[in-house]
Amino acid sequence: MSTSLPPQIAEKLKFNGGLIPAIAQDAKSHEVLMMAWMNEAALAQTLTTGQATYWSRSRNEIWVKGATSGHTQKVISIALDCDGDTLLLQVEQIGAACHTGERTCFHQPLPLKAQA
Repeated sequence: MSTSLPPQIAEKLKFNGGLIPAIAQDAKSHEVLMMAWMNEAALAQTLTTGQATYWSRSRNEIWVKGATSGHTQKVISIALDCDGDTLLLQVEQIGAACHTGERTCFHQPLPLKAQA
């Protein structure tokens, strides 16, 4: 499997320390599910397979979302933000997105004191 990106894609990306943030969003509900990191190889694998593939900073390795849990992400589309430093993945989520078993990693609201 190719671990390099096509030049026309690579030239648009701004990796920070070899990584780029990737936000996974449910393609139907638009719910933000999680944020993870990708390196060039993880993004290349995602583009090739259509399965969300990330870089684990704690394990120092590539991981395919759901490879062990079964909670997979089929990638519907990927967009790059205007600065070229963040990816947005539209995914079809099977099972929980969060490693805690929650549907989304963003399930802990913080109170806002000032409301407009």
